[in-house]
Amino acid sequence: MSDSDDKKTVLHELMTAYGKEVWNFAYSLTRKWDVADDVTQDVFVKVFKNLDTFRSDSSIRTWLLTITRNTVIDHQRSAFVRRVSLTDWSLETGERRSVEDDVIEQYAVNELWKQVLKLPVKSREVLILYAHHQLSLKEIADVLGVTEGTVKSRMFHARRKIAKMKERNGHGTE
Repeated sequence: MSDSDDKKTVLHELMTAYGKEVWNFAYSLTRKWDVADDVTQDVFVKVFKNLDTFRSDSSIRTWLLTITRNTVIDHQRSAFVRRVSLTDWSLETGERRSVEDDVIEQYAVNELWKQVLKLPVKSREVLILYAHHQLSLKEIADVLGVTEGTVKSRMFHARRKIAKMKERNGHGTE
């Protein structure tokens, strides 16, 4: 078996184990299905090209989420994406979503996550990495390229913003 075949096997295993998690993180940062699809594809292309550069300083999961975040940032910086985002319109695909898809989505996205998705990116990403991906503060700091103190500060401010949103919406603490 060649080195290329080994890399393909490892890539397939990583996509199977982490593909959904990478897509979910990309979606939580971009809030667009098609962009999350593109980012996820780009992430695994980058992983394939750079598999031999992975050092076990961090976990594979942390490495993948870091690549995902950086790919989202790169994607958002592109001139085309900036132009499209500023006009805030989307192209109709012509495909209708099924009723089942709509119901599943309604159940999957509860009120708290709707509020989290309204937060600015820096607040949103720490909460998502902590609550959804269950990373430690150190792992979050590694993914974001900041100190643990910065992560704690962002987490504090994000939680405070969520609490204020709940108060404004009449959903104070029970």
